[in-house]
Amino acid sequence: MLAEKDIKYLYWIAAHVVLGGLIYLLPIVAKIYGVLIFLFGIIYVFKTRNKNHEALFVSAYAVGSEVLLRMTDGNPVYEFSKYAVILFLLMAMYFKGFSRNAVAYWVFLVLLVPGVLISTQVIDFDESLRKSISFNISGPVCLGISALYMYNRKISFEAINDLLALMAMPIITTAVYLIFYTPNIRDVVTGTSSNFETSGGFGPNQVSTMLGMGIFILFVRLVLFSKSKLVLAVNLVVFLGVTYRGLVTFSRGGIMTAIIMILVFLVVVYIKLNNRGRIKLNILIVIFLMILGGLWSYSSVETGGMIEKRYANQDASGRVKESQLSGREDIMKSDLVMFAQNPFFGVGVAKSARIRGDMFGMGKLSHNELTRMLAEHGAMGIMSMLILIVTPLVLYIDNRSNLFVFCFLVFWALTISHAAMRLAAPAFIYALSILKVYRDEENPLHRQQTD
Repeated sequence: MLAEKDIKYLYWIAAHVVLGGLIYLLPIVAKIYGVLIFLFGIIYVFKTRNKNHEALFVSAYAVGSEVLLRMTDGNPVYEFSKYAVILFLLMAMYFKGFSRNAVAYWVFLVLLVPGVLISTQVIDFDESLRKSISFNISGPVCLGISALYMYNRKISFEAINDLLALMAMPIITTAVYLIFYTPNIRDVVTGTSSNFETSGGFGPNQVSTMLGMGIFILFVRLVLFSKSKLVLAVNLVVFLGVTYRGLVTFSRGGIMTAIIMILVFLVVVYIKLNNRGRIKLNILIVIFLMILGGLWSYSSVETGGMIEKRYANQDASGRVKESQLSGREDIMKSDLVMFAQNPFFGVGVAKSARIRGDMFGMGKLSHNELTRMLAEHGAMGIMSMLILIVTPLVLYIDNRSNLFVFCFLVFWALTISHAAMRLAAPAFIYALSILKVYRDEENPLHRQQTD
């Protein structure tokens, strides 16, 4: 007999599978969906007065839907999800306040100001630069607001897992939409570069990033929250489907991040289990690796062996590519040159791409948030990044019940290294690492005893 919570979970998955098909067949559904997320979020947080972290749940859902809405033109505005998260959490702070000890994140937000001021004082300031500033600063601001609200805020282990499950739902919809968009992978894979056709016509890097997050969440649910055979079977099928669609985007960043997050999670869980639990986990890992091996073989067949060459950093002919990072290292080097020339306050927010075009002949946006912060914020950027790295590690000393601290930090660090902060996900998920998680009776690890 399925528990009521499991039944609701399966209904949610079914609804989001259907939603993926509807959005493909009726594109207008995406626009309605985007507006409803925003309106429902506002009404829900206002009506509940954020008594049980409702703002976190609607924010998580908005984060999970971001790539789907972008690829289907469902966003009211391009940065919709970041603005939605900021609004929901500001509402939450109005009702529930924020920690007075979150001084580090106030400092972080203040340190962003000089870079913005420098950009607005240039002679060639125009509408395109204004939009670029908004695009580049919205991610860090979203992180700062998220961190202010979540700093040491108490939440149960069960609640944070429910939050992650909610985030996974629109990611499942994304995978379903991709299946409809390119049902036959063999027809569109001709090389080893990131593939827009298998990514819904959108940026493979961003699609891979969110599918990677979905892979991690679904893996956690397989390990900890699949008590019945039906739920286990559904989670496994969905996990394999999301993983496959992530692989065939040919964008490695999101998939490698998911793999590292899973490894970190397994290490943390392994340490907490007793000997019997470790034996069970070992068996599960072996079975899982066999299943994944089959999925990899299937992916190789469907892509004509191109997926293997992609992860071996080879071109379609099997020759090793000169660049390990698809040319991003040149952009990173140019960022460091700009930092060396402007070490105190940087060149200003959104100016690095223009300067890179003038100086180096490549006006591309940075994919690495660390080097972008150095180039555009100078020493202020260094101080900002130190705050983001040190604070969650210090808080972890008194927050050992949060199994996901290092997983969240890995996602943030690796994602901003290959996709900057174009998405709301790294900002929001980083902030989840500073929540104060406590154990509850339904936590499956709560009852584990150490030998």
